[in-house]
Amino acid sequence: MNSNLQELLENGFIILRNVIAPNDLESLRKKFETLVHRQRKIWHEEHIDTWETGAQPRLSNYERLIDEDTAATVEMWQQENTLGVAHQLLSVPDHTSVSSMMLMCSPQQDHGPAAWHRDIHPLDMAPMAVLQRDLLENGPKYIQWNVPLYDDIVFWAVPGSHRRLNTYEENRQLEENPRVPMPGGVPIELNAGDGVVYVNYLLHWGSNYSTTLRRTIHGGHSIFPCYSDTEFMRHVSANSRAEFQSWNQLSHLKQNLTEQALRSVINKDSDSFWEAIRGLQPGSGDKGMTVLLIYLSKAAYHILVHKQSRNSDFPRWAADNQHPISINWGPQFSERFTATDAEKLWGNFSMVDRYLRSESEQFAPGYQNREPMFYYFEDIAPNFGVEEFVNSWTD
Repeated sequence: MNSNLQELLENGFIILRNVIAPNDLESLRKKFETLVHRQRKIWHEEHIDTWETGAQPRLSNYERLIDEDTAATVEMWQQENTLGVAHQLLSVPDHTSVSSMMLMCSPQQDHGPAAWHRDIHPLDMAPMAVLQRDLLENGPKYIQWNVPLYDDIVFWAVPGSHRRLNTYEENRQLEENPRVPMPGGVPIELNAGDGVVYVNYLLHWGSNYSTTLRRTIHGGHSIFPCYSDTEFMRHVSANSRAEFQSWNQLSHLKQNLTEQALRSVINKDSDSFWEAIRGLQPGSGDKGMTVLLIYLSKAAYHILVHKQSRNSDFPRWAADNQHPISINWGPQFSERFTATDAEKLWGNFSMVDRYLRSESEQFAPGYQNREPMFYYFEDIAPNFGVEEFVNSWTD
């Protein structure tokens, strides 16, 4: 299946027809319904009322629920119509891998519309304009999918919004009522088996979480794979398993490069640092390097939080969860460093954090974090980048 990177960069999304072949739909519906049954049983046993009360009950990391009979729910992410498309769109095609695998379900009672948002916040990523400059220079590090098993018109988007900051009119609407149609917003009408692949910076909307049957496959492909649990791999086909194992090896390589970059800062070894950061995203330009530097600063903060039990405005949940979009490899990555390492790291990376913060609280509507914070939502001061950072600890 052919896709067009220019269309993705222009509009922020691409609609693809028959991502799942019509002849495969009914079989895949049954397999996913088996996973829904297994997840509901777990929720029931753990006294979690997600299915009964949630606006959008979601199977997250559903690969943990599969067996040989339901392995196709994982393998669909490796088909030419999904993985093949991702190869054409991601910034480092040779590093394209499956990241998150989820299923979005209809609620048990009508919940109406959600709020318009972009799937980022500045706490563990970067300001919007910094991410956008990287995207337009290098292409995406991550792409997101919705593939419905039944006709679906829930998803709306504002074409082109991934390339720019919110307009005055959008901010006014988001502040007054973020749960109504946005100026310029369009419905993405998908028939069963169709798909929309999109940039997660896009302003988008869940327009109506009603009881109408919804089973929409959701997830993404990334150049930073990370699998905290590989048990599912034994259930998939030999070819599928080999591919996931190669991505797991890539994940270990990128975790090692992340460690190399961080230790290079501790040791003030600029050559080793440049080697590592270029290895994380081969071929990236300066704007992409700036984003990687910010991600490394977040990784340094995660390590500090874990090694020092640091009380800060960086919430524990952000440090305790791996992130398939950035290079937050999760709490276990912190075990590679000592408390002394953490202090030395932060001694150098705190200057990056200062560029990302204001002396007063900041806020912009339409982000995942809907509360004011000291991190900039939209942009940082100019003339900030990797060269300036390296010079700060080598001069």
